Order: sequence, then structure tokens, then C-alpha cells
Amino acid sequence: MEVEAYPAFRFAVQIEGVTEAMFTECTLPSLEVDVREQLEGGYNDGTHLLPGRVKRGTVALKRGVARQSALLRWYNEVMQGQIAKSRRQVSVLLLDSLGETVLRWDFVGAYPTKWSGPTLNSGSKELAVETLELGFENVTVG
Repeated sequence: MEVEAYPAFRFAVQIEGVTEAMFTECTLPSLEVDVREQLEGGYNDGTHLLPGRVKRGTVALKRGVARQSALLRWYNEVMQGQIAKSRRQVSVLLLDSLGETVLRWDFVGAYPTKWSGPTLNSGSKELAVETLELGFENVTVG
């Protein structure tokens, strides 16, 4: 069986209702099953490990700061308490060398939880980068 690996630099992010957002970096969340230990009388060799709830991290999107930021406007909706209005479908696509989708992560009910502005330094030649972190209700991978 041949296993194929794909580079991490070919990706696309699609945000429902946002058309002009291009990203230089996307960090996908960690998903972790909380494991509970269950003791049982008479079973002295150890404990039973039972799966609990799934803990989800956040999706982090980075890009150069733009004059008109739809991402910052989206975050502002959340800051104003418009959470229900702010939930969107966000998809991250891993692409092959021909631009075809290899793997897709769909984040359902995603909304901004944190916006970080750039670090400004007059002695640096780096691009001013903003970061948007997203929480989400559910994720499917396909």
C-alpha cells in the first residue's frame, strides 16, 4: 500500500460570507477525549478508562493586516453580543500540487473568540500580521 504525504503550504480557507480573506498560516485545533478512571471493586490490577467529553481547541488564522478587515468586523459582531448572527461555516482545505482538495475540515457554527493585532517594531522588516482564533460547535473531516 502506497502512502502519500502532502505539503502543508498548499491550503485554502473558506469562510461563509467573507470573500476577500487570504491567509498565510492556519493552525488546526487539537481534539482530545477526556478520559475518566472508573474504579471497580475486586478489580485490583488497575482501573477502567472510560471516554468522556471531547475537548476542542481553536482554529487560528493568520494573515497580513488589511485596511478593510472583514475579519475584524466579524470579531466586532461577537464583541457586541451578536453571537447567533456571527456563527458561520468555516472550511479548511488541504490541496495537492494541482490545486485539488485532498482533505477538508468543516467547522460548523464557527465564531471568533480572539483577535490579536500585529507586533509593531521599527527595526523589523516583517509583515504586520493579525491573528483570528475561532471556536466552533462541531468539526467534520473528509
